[in-house]
Amino acid sequence: MDLDDKLAILGAAARYDASCASSGSRRKPGSGGLGATAATGICHSFTPDGRCISLLKILYTNICIYDCKYCINRRSNDLPQACFAPAEVVNLTLEFYRRNYIEGVFLSSGVMRNADYTMERLTCVVRDLRLHHGFHGYIHLKVIPGASQRLVEEAGLYADRVSANIELPTESDLSLLAPDKCLADVGRAMGTIHARRDEALAERKKHRTAPRFAPAGQSTQMIVGATDTTDQRILATSSGLYRSHDLKRVYYSAINPTAHADDLLSHIASPPLTREHRLYQADWLLRYYGFDHRELTTAQAPNLDLERDPKLSWALRHREQFPVDVNTAPREMLLRVPGLGVRNVQRILKSRRYARITLADLRRMRVALKRARFFIEADDSNPDLCHLDRADLDTMLKPRRQDRQLLLFETHAEAATGEL
Repeated sequence: MDLDDKLAILGAAARYDASCASSGSRRKPGSGGLGATAATGICHSFTPDGRCISLLKILYTNICIYDCKYCINRRSNDLPQACFAPAEVVNLTLEFYRRNYIEGVFLSSGVMRNADYTMERLTCVVRDLRLHHGFHGYIHLKVIPGASQRLVEEAGLYADRVSANIELPTESDLSLLAPDKCLADVGRAMGTIHARRDEALAERKKHRTAPRFAPAGQSTQMIVGATDTTDQRILATSSGLYRSHDLKRVYYSAINPTAHADDLLSHIASPPLTREHRLYQADWLLRYYGFDHRELTTAQAPNLDLERDPKLSWALRHREQFPVDVNTAPREMLLRVPGLGVRNVQRILKSRRYARITLADLRRMRVALKRARFFIEADDSNPDLCHLDRADLDTMLKPRRQDRQLLLFETHAEAATGEL
């Protein structure tokens, strides 16, 4: 099989991995080196759904010893298979970079023979790029759960970001759909990365020349909709991962059964993309807004509301905590006001040191007053406060049918910039 055929097969096979970050690391070029990364990000081109396409995103191989029911590359699936040699991945990366097609590489793989065998070849690729070719571009490398600690630690020395996919939120889900995998293996890999990153950061505080370890951190991916597991349980798992392993991000991927789906999943309809979107919004609230995962859902409604964003849903359930005075309220409470994002709150805290803030001031700060006006007090009169206790406030805040698509676009942009 020639290289073009391999690239076509393994490039297409990588499209289901959503855990593809491309920023967060700064790596300056050395003398005679090739490429660089910037902490602000390296992406220049995006697809219409927001995904970056400036990374060479491929699998090392789609041959896999596992038979995960949700994976198109599972052992029992009858699809064309291919496998690169380490030198082929290195040459592809360098040639694409020299042609200005990419500024980095995202490298994942099926598990061939065993975890150590596959991890050793992935590590060989990134080691060769860094040490033998002086490549300073961005590298995101998938860690194979179950691989030895030595290989995971070596991979982190060369990659900017590493990630071990948890795939499903509970052990019972894995037992049903991926019986060859277990959460313990993923947890050990994440724990190794976390501990080694902490050691490297502590060492660099003492010696500036100490080697970095996965400077852009680690992430993971979780499949949504393959089982009946609720958003409440998914968010609980994500929250635990953030606390215990200091993850940079959890990616949520709505399952998309294809013509090659396993019989166990062939009857499952793909969940609405709005559910995936709401999980990302809720995840943002966990990381940047001080919310606890238990606040975002209830026992009666364990799944996120598809009609409104999770912060607005929380505010409607806790009207007794409103209105919030933007001139006196602490930062923690301002962040819980629908329509006030992190940057908005920073502007409010800075501005109110010099003058009392009015609704007109908030409008100039680009606060989303269509939502916020029902929940805030300012230095001038706010006639919309009289609606806070009305039974139909929920209806007043619900977008009209023709506005829903626009609102989805707006809230996606807000989540991407921290403004919810």
